[in-house]
Amino acid sequence: MKVPDFIQAHLKDTAQIPVYSIEDPENITRSIYSYYLKSIPPLNGLVLAGGKSTRMQSDKGLLRYHEQDQRTHVYHMLRSFCAEVFISCNAAQAVDLEGRLPYLEDRFLNLGPQGGILTALQYNPNAAWLAVACDLPFLSKETLDYLVQHRDPTKMATAFYDSDGKFPEPLLTIWEPRSFPALLQFLSLGYSCPRKALINSDVKLLTIPDTEELRNVNDQQAYNEAITKLQPK
Repeated sequence: MKVPDFIQAHLKDTAQIPVYSIEDPENITRSIYSYYLKSIPPLNGLVLAGGKSTRMQSDKGLLRYHEQDQRTHVYHMLRSFCAEVFISCNAAQAVDLEGRLPYLEDRFLNLGPQGGILTALQYNPNAAWLAVACDLPFLSKETLDYLVQHRDPTKMATAFYDSDGKFPEPLLTIWEPRSFPALLQFLSLGYSCPRKALINSDVKLLTIPDTEELRNVNDQQAYNEAITKLQPK
Protein backbone atom coordinates (compact mmCIF):
# COMPACT_ATOMS: atom_id res chain seq x y z
CA MET A 1 0.00 0.00 0.00
CA LYS A 2 1.13 3.55 -0.74
CA VAL A 3 1.14 6.13 2.03
CA PRO A 4 -0.88 9.17 0.90
CA ASP A 5 1.18 12.25 0.00
CA PHE A 6 -0.41 14.46 2.67
CA ILE A 7 0.69 11.96 5.35
CA GLN A 8 4.20 11.60 3.90
CA ALA A 9 4.59 15.38 4.13
CA HIS A 10 4.40 15.13 7.92
CA LEU A 11 6.56 12.04 8.36
CA LYS A 12 10.23 11.24 7.95
CA ASP A 13 11.63 7.98 6.60
CA THR A 14 8.24 6.64 5.57
CA ALA A 15 10.03 3.81 3.81
CA GLN A 16 10.90 2.43 7.27
CA ILE A 17 7.31 2.50 8.50
CA PRO A 18 5.34 -0.72 7.94
CA VAL A 19 2.05 -0.18 6.16
CA TYR A 20 -0.67 -2.83 6.21
CA SER A 21 -4.13 -3.17 4.82
CA ILE A 22 -6.96 -3.10 7.34
CA GLU A 23 -7.80 -6.51 5.94
CA ASP A 24 -4.42 -7.92 7.02
CA PRO A 25 -4.91 -8.52 10.78
CA GLU A 26 -2.17 -11.16 10.95
CA ASN A 27 0.63 -8.77 9.98
CA ILE A 28 -0.88 -5.95 12.03
CA THR A 29 -0.89 -8.19 15.10
CA ARG A 30 2.66 -9.36 14.42
CA SER A 31 3.90 -5.77 14.09
CA ILE A 32 2.21 -4.64 17.30
CA TYR A 33 3.55 -7.64 19.19
CA SER A 34 7.08 -7.00 17.89
CA TYR A 35 6.88 -3.39 19.09
CA TYR A 36 5.55 -4.57 22.44
CA LEU A 37 8.48 -6.97 22.93
CA LYS A 38 11.00 -4.22 22.16
CA SER A 39 9.37 -1.90 24.70
CA ILE A 40 9.55 -4.33 27.64
CA PRO A 41 11.92 -2.92 30.28
CA PRO A 42 15.09 -4.95 30.88
CA LEU A 43 15.13 -7.14 33.98
CA ASN A 44 17.70 -6.58 36.71
CA GLY A 45 18.17 -8.68 39.83
CA LEU A 46 18.36 -7.65 43.48
CA VAL A 47 19.41 -9.88 46.38
CA LEU A 48 17.77 -8.47 49.51
CA ALA A 49 20.53 -8.98 52.07
CA GLY A 50 20.62 -5.73 54.02
CA GLY A 51 18.51 -6.75 57.01
CA LYS A 52 19.68 -6.70 60.62
CA SER A 53 19.09 -10.46 61.13
CA THR A 54 18.06 -9.80 64.73
CA ARG A 55 16.53 -13.20 65.42
CA MET A 56 19.31 -15.12 63.67
CA GLN A 57 21.96 -13.03 65.48
CA SER A 58 24.23 -13.35 62.45
CA ASP A 59 24.14 -12.11 58.87
CA LYS A 60 21.62 -14.34 57.05
CA GLY A 61 23.28 -13.60 53.74
CA LEU A 62 26.49 -15.25 54.95
CA LEU A 63 24.87 -18.51 56.02
CA ARG A 64 25.70 -21.55 53.90
CA TYR A 65 23.09 -23.98 52.67
CA HIS A 66 24.75 -24.75 49.36
CA GLU A 67 28.33 -24.49 48.08
CA GLN A 68 28.46 -20.71 48.61
CA ASP A 69 27.07 -18.29 51.17
CA GLN A 70 23.42 -17.54 50.56
CA ARG A 71 23.71 -14.05 49.10
CA THR A 72 26.32 -15.27 46.59
CA HIS A 73 24.19 -18.33 45.80
CA VAL A 74 21.13 -16.19 45.04
CA TYR A 75 23.28 -13.71 43.09
CA HIS A 76 24.43 -16.45 40.71
CA MET A 77 20.91 -17.84 40.33
CA LEU A 78 19.67 -14.40 39.28
CA ARG A 79 22.52 -14.00 36.79
CA SER A 80 20.77 -16.60 34.62
CA PHE A 81 17.73 -14.35 34.17
CA CYS A 82 18.85 -10.75 34.64
CA ALA A 83 20.90 -8.20 32.72
CA GLU A 84 22.55 -6.96 35.92
CA VAL A 85 22.43 -8.26 39.49
CA PHE A 86 23.22 -6.41 42.71
CA ILE A 87 23.34 -7.19 46.41
CA SER A 88 21.11 -4.88 48.44
CA CYS A 89 23.11 -4.08 51.58
CA ASN A 90 23.68 -1.72 54.48
CA ALA A 91 26.79 0.41 55.00
CA ALA A 92 28.68 -2.20 57.05
CA GLN A 93 28.01 -4.94 54.50
CA ALA A 94 29.14 -2.68 51.66
CA VAL A 95 32.68 -2.67 53.06
CA ASP A 96 32.79 -6.47 52.89
CA LEU A 97 31.29 -6.58 49.39
CA GLU A 98 33.65 -4.02 47.87
CA GLY A 99 35.51 -5.60 44.97
CA ARG A 100 33.69 -8.93 45.37
CA LEU A 101 30.11 -8.54 44.18
CA PRO A 102 28.14 -5.61 42.71
CA TYR A 103 26.08 -3.97 45.43
CA LEU A 104 23.65 -1.14 46.10
CA GLU A 105 23.96 0.41 49.53
CA ASP A 106 20.57 1.40 50.95
CA ARG A 107 19.67 5.04 50.41
CA PHE A 108 16.22 4.71 51.94
CA LEU A 109 17.17 3.92 55.51
CA ASN A 110 15.26 2.07 58.22
CA LEU A 111 12.58 0.84 55.82
CA GLY A 112 13.51 -2.83 55.73
CA PRO A 113 13.20 -4.59 52.36
CA GLN A 114 11.25 -1.69 50.86
CA GLY A 115 14.32 0.50 51.34
CA GLY A 116 16.38 -1.86 49.22
CA ILE A 117 13.72 -2.08 46.52
CA LEU A 118 13.38 1.71 46.37
CA THR A 119 17.16 2.10 46.21
CA ALA A 120 17.31 -0.23 43.21
CA LEU A 121 14.45 1.53 41.43
CA GLN A 122 16.13 4.88 42.05
CA TYR A 123 19.45 3.53 40.73
CA ASN A 124 17.80 2.44 37.47
CA PRO A 125 14.17 3.56 37.17
CA ASN A 126 13.98 2.27 33.59
CA ALA A 127 14.57 -1.38 34.53
CA ALA A 128 12.32 -3.90 36.20
CA TRP A 129 13.81 -5.48 39.33
CA LEU A 130 13.49 -9.11 40.37
CA ALA A 131 13.91 -8.80 44.13
CA VAL A 132 14.68 -11.98 46.07
CA ALA A 133 15.19 -12.32 49.83
CA CYS A 134 18.41 -13.99 50.95
CA ASP A 135 16.61 -16.16 53.54
CA LEU A 136 14.89 -18.54 51.09
CA PRO A 137 17.29 -21.50 50.97
CA PHE A 138 14.77 -23.79 49.23
CA LEU A 139 14.25 -21.46 46.28
CA SER A 140 15.13 -23.06 42.93
CA LYS A 141 16.15 -21.73 39.52
CA GLU A 142 13.09 -23.47 38.09
CA THR A 143 10.79 -21.32 40.20
CA LEU A 144 12.67 -18.16 39.26
CA ASP A 145 12.30 -19.17 35.63
CA TYR A 146 8.56 -19.72 36.17
CA LEU A 147 8.22 -16.22 37.61
CA VAL A 148 10.18 -14.61 34.77
CA GLN A 149 8.26 -16.53 32.09
CA HIS A 150 4.93 -15.39 33.57
CA ARG A 151 6.00 -11.77 34.04
CA ASP A 152 3.43 -9.16 33.01
CA PRO A 153 5.17 -5.83 32.25
CA THR A 154 1.79 -4.08 31.96
CA LYS A 155 1.23 -4.54 35.71
CA MET A 156 3.00 -2.79 38.57
CA ALA A 157 4.53 -6.10 39.63
CA THR A 158 4.43 -9.86 39.16
CA ALA A 159 4.46 -11.85 42.38
CA PHE A 160 3.58 -15.19 43.92
CA TYR A 161 0.89 -15.72 46.49
CA ASP A 162 2.33 -16.46 49.93
CA SER A 163 2.45 -20.02 51.29
CA ASP A 164 -1.13 -19.67 52.56
CA GLY A 165 -2.36 -18.59 49.14
CA LYS A 166 -3.93 -15.41 50.54
CA PHE A 167 -1.56 -12.47 50.08
CA PRO A 168 1.28 -11.48 47.72
CA GLU A 169 4.83 -12.45 48.64
CA PRO A 170 6.80 -9.20 48.13
CA LEU A 171 10.29 -10.65 48.64
CA LEU A 172 10.11 -12.82 45.54
CA THR A 173 8.66 -10.32 43.10
CA ILE A 174 9.35 -8.56 39.81
CA TRP A 175 8.88 -4.83 40.37
CA GLU A 176 8.25 -2.93 37.13
CA PRO A 177 9.48 0.68 36.64
CA ARG A 178 5.97 2.02 37.31
CA SER A 179 6.22 0.64 40.85
CA PHE A 180 8.75 3.32 41.84
CA PRO A 181 6.34 6.28 42.03
CA ALA A 182 3.66 3.98 43.45
CA LEU A 183 5.91 2.81 46.30
CA LEU A 184 6.93 6.41 47.01
CA GLN A 185 3.28 7.39 47.17
CA PHE A 186 2.54 4.58 49.62
CA LEU A 187 5.55 5.69 51.66
CA SER A 188 4.21 9.26 51.78
CA LEU A 189 1.02 7.84 53.28
CA GLY A 190 2.98 6.05 55.98
CA TYR A 191 3.07 2.58 54.40
CA SER A 192 6.56 1.07 54.32
CA CYS A 193 5.40 -2.52 53.83
CA PRO A 194 5.85 -3.77 50.24
CA ARG A 195 3.14 -6.39 50.76
CA LYS A 196 0.56 -3.68 51.44
CA ALA A 197 1.68 -1.93 48.26
CA LEU A 198 1.08 -5.12 46.27
CA ILE A 199 -2.29 -5.76 47.90
CA ASN A 200 -3.49 -2.29 46.96
CA SER A 201 -2.10 -2.16 43.41
CA ASP A 202 -2.68 -3.67 39.98
CA VAL A 203 -0.36 -6.69 40.07
CA LYS A 204 -0.20 -10.15 38.52
CA LEU A 205 -0.35 -12.92 41.11
CA LEU A 206 0.86 -16.47 40.51
CA THR A 207 0.61 -19.69 42.48
CA ILE A 208 4.09 -20.97 43.20
CA PRO A 209 4.71 -24.55 42.00
CA ASP A 210 6.04 -25.59 45.43
CA THR A 211 5.13 -23.57 48.54
CA GLU A 212 8.11 -25.09 50.38
CA GLU A 213 10.30 -22.73 48.37
CA LEU A 214 8.76 -19.78 50.22
CA ARG A 215 9.91 -21.18 53.56
CA ASN A 216 12.20 -18.56 55.06
CA VAL A 217 14.84 -19.07 57.73
CA ASN A 218 14.94 -16.43 60.46
CA ASP A 219 16.39 -18.15 63.53
CA GLN A 220 18.91 -20.81 64.52
CA GLN A 221 16.35 -23.58 64.91
CA ALA A 222 14.93 -22.95 61.43
CA TYR A 223 18.49 -22.87 60.07
CA ASN A 224 19.33 -26.26 61.59
CA GLU A 225 16.11 -27.73 60.20
CA ALA A 226 16.86 -26.33 56.75
CA ILE A 227 20.41 -27.72 56.78
CA THR A 228 19.06 -31.16 57.68
CA LYS A 229 16.42 -31.06 54.96
CA LEU A 230 18.87 -29.87 52.31
CA GLN A 231 21.38 -32.62 53.05
CA PRO A 232 21.92 -34.90 50.03
CA LYS A 233 20.02 -38.15 50.49
